[in-house]
This record gives sequence, structure tokens and C-alpha cells, in this order.
Amino acid sequence: MNFLLSLIIALIIVLHIYFVWLEMFAWTTRARKVFPLPKDLFEPTKSMAANQGLYNGFLAAGLIWSLLITNIEWAENIALFFLACVLVAGVYGGLTVSKRILTVQAFPALVAILIVLFA
Repeated sequence: MNFLLSLIIALIIVLHIYFVWLEMFAWTTRARKVFPLPKDLFEPTKSMAANQGLYNGFLAAGLIWSLLITNIEWAENIALFFLACVLVAGVYGGLTVSKRILTVQAFPALVAILIVLFA
């Protein structure tokens, strides 16, 4: 994979590791400052958020895997699959939760997908 693609994938990995931490370990503390929810909803939704964080961890793991594969064709195919998952999750979140998710999650995935397909 080229350097720019690897850099964007690394950025997406870092974002998803942050999401994992926020949703699994900091839901009732730091997440209160990030997510626009009523304060009284954080404790009752803690296990739901942790589950969501786990899924973000799987996305990060798949993208890490794509960077470790030495065969370029396989690396790009694995990256495309996990980037598509990130894109779908980002679009869904952008439509149902906050438009900001389109910018933070979906847009970087779309850029990376376009680089894979056209570079």
C-alpha cells in the first residue's frame, strides 16, 4: 500500500481505538463531554456503549491487519472490506445520531476507499 493510504488508515485506526476507549472505559466520565445525551442516560446505557465500543475495536483490528499483510492485493482487499464497514457505520451514525459522524468517521473512510480503488 502506498504511504498516503497507510497514513489515512492509521488515522482511522487511532480514531476507532479512541472510540473503543470512550465507549468501553470512559462512558460515564469523558463520554459525557463528547456525546450530546442527557446526563442521566450514561449510567443506564453503559453496557450498550461498551458493546458498541467492542465493534469499533473489531474495525480497528481489521484495519491493523490490513497494514500488516505483505501481499498488496490481499492488503488492499482486506482494507476495502473494513473501510467499507467503517463507511457504512459512519453514514448510518450520521443519518441517525449526528451529522458530525459523517465528517469524523465516514469521510476519512471514503477517502481511503477512493485511494485504494483509484491509486
